Parts: sequence; C-alpha cells; structure tokens
Amino acid sequence: MSTPTEVANLLSGCHERRDAAPVRVLIATAGSHGDVLPFVALGQALAARGREVLLFANPHFQSMVEQAGLRFVAIGTQQDYQALFRATAAADSKLAFELVAQELANLGPVYYQAMKAELRPGRTISIGNSLLFAARLLRETDGVPCVTVHLAPSVFQSDVAPARLAARWIKASSPALLKRLAWWSLDRFFYAPHFAAPLNRWRAELGLAPLREIFRAWIHQADLLLALFPDWFAEPQRDWPAGLALTGFPLYDHGEHVVVPPALQEFLTAGSAPVAFSPGTASVGNQAFFKASVDACRLAGVRGILLSHFPGQVGELPADMIQVDYAPFGALLPHLAAFVHHGGIGSTAQALRAGVPQLICPLAYDQFDNAQRAVRAGVAIELAPKQYTAPAVAAALQRLMVDPSVRANCRQAAERLAAQGPGIERACEQIESRLIPLLKSPRPPPSN
Repeated sequence: MSTPTEVANLLSGCHERRDAAPVRVLIATAGSHGDVLPFVALGQALAARGREVLLFANPHFQSMVEQAGLRFVAIGTQQDYQALFRATAAADSKLAFELVAQELANLGPVYYQAMKAELRPGRTISIGNSLLFAARLLRETDGVPCVTVHLAPSVFQSDVAPARLAARWIKASSPALLKRLAWWSLDRFFYAPHFAAPLNRWRAELGLAPLREIFRAWIHQADLLLALFPDWFAEPQRDWPAGLALTGFPLYDHGEHVVVPPALQEFLTAGSAPVAFSPGTASVGNQAFFKASVDACRLAGVRGILLSHFPGQVGELPADMIQVDYAPFGALLPHLAAFVHHGGIGSTAQALRAGVPQLICPLAYDQFDNAQRAVRAGVAIELAPKQYTAPAVAAALQRLMVDPSVRANCRQAAERLAAQGPGIERACEQIESRLIPLLKSPRPPPSN
C-alpha cells in the first residue's frame, strides 16, 4: 500500500504532466555559511524532484549556489557581507545581534520585492529562515504557501525548557515569575525595537496590521514549520508550536564541489591527529583567538589547523600548524583529535556526525544554547570568550582527548546521526506532501 507521501507525490506528478510549468520554489536566506548551506541543500533536493528553484542570498554565495545547480538571485553586495561580519566581531552578544537585526530589517523589503517579481501565480511556494520575514509577508499579501525553517532550537520561547539565549539566562528550574519577566523584558527592550518596530513600519507600507511579540507566535506562523535538528538534540516541549516537524540536521557542507586543499591533505597525513580551530566562517577580528589557539597547541603538544576566510587574522605559524580558508567539515572533522569552534548549529552538528570532541567558545545568537546542549550530551566543554586563554584551552583539550566518557558519548552521537542520515530528504517530503497540494486549490491571501 502506498504511503501518504507517495500518494501526494504521485498526484503532484499527474498535475504537472497536465501543466508543463514546474512548481517554482523561492528560497530566501542570509547570514554565514552555516545559515546558507542548509537552504542550498534544500534547494538542490527540491530541484532533483523537478521543482524550479530560485535562491535569494548575498553574492558571496553565488558560486556555491550555482555549483549546486540552482538559479541565484543576488541580494545586497559582497561588501555588505564583509562589512556586516566585521561589525559583529565585537565580543558583545547584544551588540552583535542588534547589528544583524538592523541589517535584516534593511534587507527584508529588498528580498520581498525580488521574490515578488518572480512569483508565478498558483505555481509558487516560498521558503524562508527564522529571521527573514519576506516569505511570511508574501503569504499574507499574495497567498503564497510558505515554509518557515528553524535551524536551531534557540528560536522557541519555552517556559518548560527555556533555550539559553545568553551566557546567563533563565532555566527550567527558574521561578515562573522570573521566566515571565525574562521573556517580557526580551520582547519589550530588544525584540520590539530591533525587530517588531521595523517590521511594523514595513507592514504598514503593505497595508498590513501591526504585530506584537512577534517571537512568541508570528515567526512560527506558516503553512509548514520545519526544524532542521533531531529530537534527541532538542526534545520538543509542550509549549513549542503545534504542527512543528523535526527532520534532523541537514549535514550539508558543499563537499562535492569543494575538495580538501592539497596542503591540508598533506598536513593531515604527516603526523598525529590535529586539533582544528574555527571562530566561524564569517567571523573577523579574531587575532586574539588564534594567538591563544596557537599557544594552546604548543602547551598541549598537539598539531593545529586554523580555519579563517579573512586574511590578516593569523600570523606566522610553527611547522606543526597550518592555516586554510575553508575545508568541508565532512571531510576534515573525522581526522581531528578535537574541534574548537564558536557553537554555530552547523559546526556543532558536523562535529556530532564526525564523533569528534568539541571545545565551544560561544559569543552570540544561538551559540550559547547549542553549546549547552553539546555539553549536556557529554561531547563538549564550554569556555567563555574571557576564559579563552592558552592555558585554559590546553587543559580543556587534554581533558577532551583522554576522557573515555567523552569518546563514548561522541561515538554514540555519530552512530545516531549515521543511522538517521541527513534530514534534507525528510524536509523535502514534508514540503511535497503538505505544501504542493495547496497549489491545487488556490486560496486568497490571509485576511488582516
């Protein structure tokens, strides 16, 4: 007997044979590699199913998107990308998030207009991430079926199990009154001025009603809500949005198009397993991080790999260390003794898949929450930026590399992910079965 997904795909295929024009999928994404790569993977998988995919992003990612066989639509400039991440390099999580919020507020209408220009009435769906609102507004103004994709669990405001949004934050055990006060303060003094206010100005221009406390409910309003992480990494809570589909980590690193640099390949085979250090693919101003990392390798007696896209952050290195711009984590991480990173969800997931111990130094965004979950899983140690000194890093690395319980927990996580596989196909199945059928029964835009 056919499954519901197979029936939906069959019906969708019959419908498209009657109408030669394929379903058009508009995907909007912004941010660093960890933010963009999952959407490239999603677009590539949907294109393989016969969908016409257009991906809207900064020109920094154009070659990557086109190598994946997708049509690319540029939003902003390469200079915008570099300027934003130079600005967010300050060791201030609040300031970093404010600057990102301002950039997204400026770009939101640009994404919206670019996507609106590519609409094919009755044949278009849109996909957007947590903080890019263009796809959700196209749903309101034009009735375009919409998918919202959450890459990390930190986006959910839960009283049952609060995500860790800062170095010090409320916990599940915190008094109920303190939880309400924390969420109210966050909405009132941060989300309202930096996200809701510019969004409501934009909504007024579109003739839409204003919104309040958008992070409580509105950012979860879509025809399909996807979470690209597994339930064992973040167990769904009873106060999470209804209808949420957890599909698993995407685990995509563009590795089929990017080979490991020959110099790095030679380095990996020339000695003992090294430790890799990455403050994030879009992070600059990390001279102190890399200097402490180099000194930590010397103290711990390990070889080191420094990953940085931006020149000038790494000085002259000893013979047992190497600097590379980028390497696919799927190919690199299994060769490591440990992986030191910032706690981005992509880096965390790839390290879990590789079964490599992690030293995490979170700075902003979802990083505190991801770090906490990795520590709870017994695969990581966390150091605050102020604690990131050569002696502390060396001590943490030595502990990670010899602790048998850490090794066992890393192996268990890797086995789980190997058994589950990447979540992209499951995400596509959700889109095919739940969104494509909506195009067969055109509907008016939601009322306001």
